[in-house]
Amino acid sequence: MLTLQKTTPLDTKYLESLGFVWHTDRDESSYISDELVVISEAETEAYYEATNELYDMYVEAAEHVIENNLFHDIGIPFNLIDAIKASWENDVHWHLYGRFDLAGGIDGKPIKLLEFNADTPTALFETAIIQWAMLKQNNLEEAHQFNSVYEALVDNFKRLVTLEHDVSKFEERYHGWKFLFTSIRGNSEEENTVRLLQHIAVEAGFETEFAYIDEVEFSAQEGIFFNDENYELWFKLIPWEDIALEESDLAMLLTNIITNQKAIIFNPPYTLLFQSKGLLKILWDLYPNHPLLLESSFEPLEGQKQVKKPIFGREGGNVSILDENASELESVEGDYANHKMLYQAYTELPTDKEGKSYQAGVFYAYEACGLGFRKGGKILDNMSKFVGHIVS
Repeated sequence: MLTLQKTTPLDTKYLESLGFVWHTDRDESSYISDELVVISEAETEAYYEATNELYDMYVEAAEHVIENNLFHDIGIPFNLIDAIKASWENDVHWHLYGRFDLAGGIDGKPIKLLEFNADTPTALFETAIIQWAMLKQNNLEEAHQFNSVYEALVDNFKRLVTLEHDVSKFEERYHGWKFLFTSIRGNSEEENTVRLLQHIAVEAGFETEFAYIDEVEFSAQEGIFFNDENYELWFKLIPWEDIALEESDLAMLLTNIITNQKAIIFNPPYTLLFQSKGLLKILWDLYPNHPLLLESSFEPLEGQKQVKKPIFGREGGNVSILDENASELESVEGDYANHKMLYQAYTELPTDKEGKSYQAGVFYAYEACGLGFRKGGKILDNMSKFVGHIVS
């Protein structure tokens, strides 16, 4: 059984002073757990190494999809294929950050990849800021955490200009590039996450502005505008698959903007390849029986317990656990039933004495940079809790 350390919960007034306003779930329970997962330095190092290796494998798998024209196989909408290819082929389209969801890694269980939230990962604020504050407010040593997300993002913003590991050359190449940050209107979690990223970009040295998506104007020939000002760099916390499926005109405009080199968009279109859970099947084809992977297929797996999940989906929506005969044991309703389904071998998550499951999330920004946990049922849904950690 995993080890937990009780803490004094963070006061909601304090959380709101940080800009963290989504602290209470709809049942009035706290979204932030008052416990920390205790992990060892060896477990921390294993998460770091596994995440870096998985990212390299994802790059290989994406290259395989592009070279063999497997876009349809993994559910990529046809109207983004040109944008994906254009962004993949030019280094200026830098992947800013993503989050790997992993089973195991604690309680003696091996690390296994569940999926990669590469395009619009949630829990950034919680991982980078809130769990650090939990240590600080409880008079615990703040350095005893695998959490350099903030610093890693500062450096990775600089790499958008240097395009290399060394960020010391940022100043000499920086020419006051303007960065527009955008979220949808009316979602405080998404807006404050975007504003956190904007704050980090300012610290990195960029001039920035924030706008809601309905305030931004797009021109295939001229680029991206807000208040009549042209922006070369645009960050949007809007999933690429939503743009492709629900805003096809915008998908075409953005493809033309990228092709005409009028703006660089973050995260770039090729992160949709990483985001697709269909890539888990490609990974298994390329790296069969790899110790970090679970068997994955577009057909039900024979004779083993498995998880059925949509290749694009969030918060456990339309995820099912199936038994060895592919009969449903447990499921969560959702809005993603029309997507192609992936079947992935089932693996047990570490549990506490109440039987709650714990799933690790490791953020990646040029390298693995921060760990957090989510706690919930067998299938983690939108009522799962965020759990911080401390390295013993």
